Amino acid sequence: MAVFYDQLNRKIELPGIPQRIVSVVPSQTELLFYLGLDKEVVGITKFCVHPAGKFNITVKVGGTKQLNIELIKELRPDLIIANKEENDQSQIEELAGFCPVWVSDINDLASAYDMILKVGALVAREGQAQLLVTDIKYQFSQLTARALNLKAAYLIWRKPYMVAGRQTFIDHLLQKCGLINAFDGDRYPEVTSAMLIAADPAVVLLSSEPYPFAQKHLEELKQLLPKSTLILVDGELFSWYGSRLLLAPAYFKQLIENISAKQ
Repeated sequence: MAVFYDQLNRKIELPGIPQRIVSVVPSQTELLFYLGLDKEVVGITKFCVHPAGKFNITVKVGGTKQLNIELIKELRPDLIIANKEENDQSQIEELAGFCPVWVSDINDLASAYDMILKVGALVAREGQAQLLVTDIKYQFSQLTARALNLKAAYLIWRKPYMVAGRQTFIDHLLQKCGLINAFDGDRYPEVTSAMLIAADPAVVLLSSEPYPFAQKHLEELKQLLPKSTLILVDGELFSWYGSRLLLAPAYFKQLIENISAKQ
């Protein structure tokens, strides 16, 4: 019996290398496929859209916060991989009643690297996981963010507006871009139009997920914040903490250049 600990320091016991894995976190699903677990991953959520080819042929077990527990039982998993923030605690506890559940807790790059290495160990892909972390670290070492010293608001939702606050993975990556979060509330606070105006952000980033902000929403906010630089951004590159991190530094470099050009 192999013993592992997840990022909540929960003890996980596995009788052998997992052969039937259900992943209920999109970025970690992509990571599992990146590590070559094509046959082992038997269930994913409807939001696990990468890689597209695997999404099309793998059983969907509901949304991240509305899992189909009975369907997951039918898949007979020997490991479920979840996340503290993205999944519902009561559902994770129910799943843990019949299957080992490994839970991640990500707030920065260090915890993302730790997750990748620990998942690699869980599924006997330590070497691939280590190479991936080394590659991501190298890519970020090439990102030399200018000290923009600009206040930024990162919007994730509309009606009501919600922003990424402090102590979030998104906030950590904003800092990597040389930006200062305009909102110091923890996690994902709701904000009013008046609060946005009062925060007076120099930059407003409108994420593609979970709310799909589009050009019409940018124009709407431009009326509210005429002095701010508003930019639509790829939410996956700010919030996915698995193998997609390989793509983030190059994207951030372009974003920084774009912001700089507009100041």
